Amino acid sequence: MGLWILLLSLFTAISLTSSQPQAPPPLSPDANLCNGVFVSYVYSTGTKIKPNDTKNQPYRFESAITVLNNGRDELKSWRVFVKFAHREILVSATNAVLSDGSSLPVSVENGTIFSGFPSADLKSAIMTAGDVTQMEARVELVGTQFGVAPPRVPLPKNITLVNDGWSCPKPTQRGWNVLEVCCTPNPNITTAKIVEKFLPRQEGDLTIMYDVTRAYQSSYYAQVTIENHNPLGRLDNWDLSFAWMKDEFIFSTRGAYPSVVDSSDCISGPQSKYYGQIDFSNVLSCARRPHIIDLPLTKYNDSDMGRIPFCCRNGTILPRSMDPEKSKSVFQMQVYKMPPDLNISAITPPQNWQIKGNLNPDYKCGPPVRVSSSQFPDPSGLPSNKTAFASWQVVCNISQPATPKCCVSFSSYFNDSIIPCKTCACGGCSSNRVARTCSATSPALLLPPQALLIPFENRTTLATAWAAIKRRKLPNPLPCGDNCGVSINWHLATDYRGGWTARVTLFNWGETDFADWFTAVELKKAVPGFQKAYSFNGTTIAINGKNSTVLMEGLPGLNYLMAESDGKDPDKDFRVPGKQQSVLSFTKKGTPGIKVHSGDGFPTKVYFNGQECSLPSVLPTNNSQRRHVSTSLLMVLPFLALMFLRI
Repeated sequence: MGLWILLLSLFTAISLTSSQPQAPPPLSPDANLCNGVFVSYVYSTGTKIKPNDTKNQPYRFESAITVLNNGRDELKSWRVFVKFAHREILVSATNAVLSDGSSLPVSVENGTIFSGFPSADLKSAIMTAGDVTQMEARVELVGTQFGVAPPRVPLPKNITLVNDGWSCPKPTQRGWNVLEVCCTPNPNITTAKIVEKFLPRQEGDLTIMYDVTRAYQSSYYAQVTIENHNPLGRLDNWDLSFAWMKDEFIFSTRGAYPSVVDSSDCISGPQSKYYGQIDFSNVLSCARRPHIIDLPLTKYNDSDMGRIPFCCRNGTILPRSMDPEKSKSVFQMQVYKMPPDLNISAITPPQNWQIKGNLNPDYKCGPPVRVSSSQFPDPSGLPSNKTAFASWQVVCNISQPATPKCCVSFSSYFNDSIIPCKTCACGGCSSNRVARTCSATSPALLLPPQALLIPFENRTTLATAWAAIKRRKLPNPLPCGDNCGVSINWHLATDYRGGWTARVTLFNWGETDFADWFTAVELKKAVPGFQKAYSFNGTTIAINGKNSTVLMEGLPGLNYLMAESDGKDPDKDFRVPGKQQSVLSFTKKGTPGIKVHSGDGFPTKVYFNGQECSLPSVLPTNNSQRRHVSTSLLMVLPFLALMFLRI
């Protein structure tokens, strides 16, 4: 009996202890042996959570990441990559934010980078006389993982420091719940020694500057500059969002505007209690994550909302190669702070920056990094510069989405069939309703040339008749459409001894006009021979040091790709896509050995407004039976056209 009481008391003590806040466990003895940056991942505990599922059971996990600077110099803006391996969903993280700007909760099953916040820099022992509180960052993680039941431990596959100039070996597992690594300066990478107080400014596809131009005890004015540096990057109707970390709110803006004007969060929150004298009906946004959009052109000279250089362009940011003046957008906002940050120098920039556009590339943005203060021309007109109170830089890089938004079809002079866009090239085939009506896996049906001008939903009769002519077996059910708003046809038109030509046609199947559109094609061997685009403005540009891309844009007055519209008789005629077309000419003098018809005359990458498009997986082949089929085509195609006129 006494033994059972002893065991019961022991289990009770364990249960009570596990439910109480615990002191951080001591670091591994290896931390003292590390003369660089020591990074560890320690799994603390895990429990089964609902729902009960024998195949996909979720479990709560609690872990901690420790970053300790044992090096000689200060580690600025530390960043640690964790390669999670068990479909983790991160619910909370202390003393850090996700570098890609994601807000919690978020899936991190493919790994993620943590950045220090609010303290991003770790001082050295030399600078602090060994004060570990200034040398170390500890990130407490809580999340959900799948399939690893206690007492097994869901450790990540890898942890590493990703700051420039550091080298990390493969991490070491200690015991059953610890993964650790000691990172040292990489002697093969030369990095400029940081002698200034802040990090140097970084390069990226897109940069965002957050400059505090005026600061007061309870508020400040910030200027936000969005600048495009990628020769193929672009934004249309940009939408910029970020997360306030300390209950700040936007009182006013110039040059841009919140997409939703709402002060209700302030009225029901602590802001209205502290700022009782403010009329919150005049406050623009109290959202913790506001979305800011550009103003239309008509507001540029508005004395209250506009009159900011580089503002008010309907959210369009172009590549510098197209128009340097339109490669950036600027707006200003007045921000109110909350206690305890009520002094002039207490300014915390917003975190988790995200920016997106309409049919544009996806951008992944890092955390704001403190840099040297920006300088602006003195507003008085004097030949001097005015320095910002404080400046932060956000670097964003293009990350192509898994699902494109545009697609490409191929055709050629030596084959009378069009190789259409891939089945489900732009997604939209995952619903049960779609799965019952069409096949998401069957290859798209080859098409006759005239089918390119017909919407997909009206091509069935023409496509099936063409398959019968070509004696091709039809799948059942038929393939789904490409579901793309923009499609591009690349047609190899001629190939002769001294050169060759191609025709590129853009189709807009959506409801939005594209102003100042551009498209770019990568031709790995043919670009040195590019001569001219006859109906477009075509130039060659270097991407990553390689001269293999032709950039095309509309000529003055022809720079609109119109939206899809009704036919002449909407009751009988199909809807008509917006269309732009041009012939390109190439010479073979600068490209000896080029095999145009064998593949060198077809692009390996195609972009529309910066978005990489889906390409067909096959190229047109030489049709040896074309002469035999041509006679039957002449007989059948008029019949098909008559059928369509009667539909």
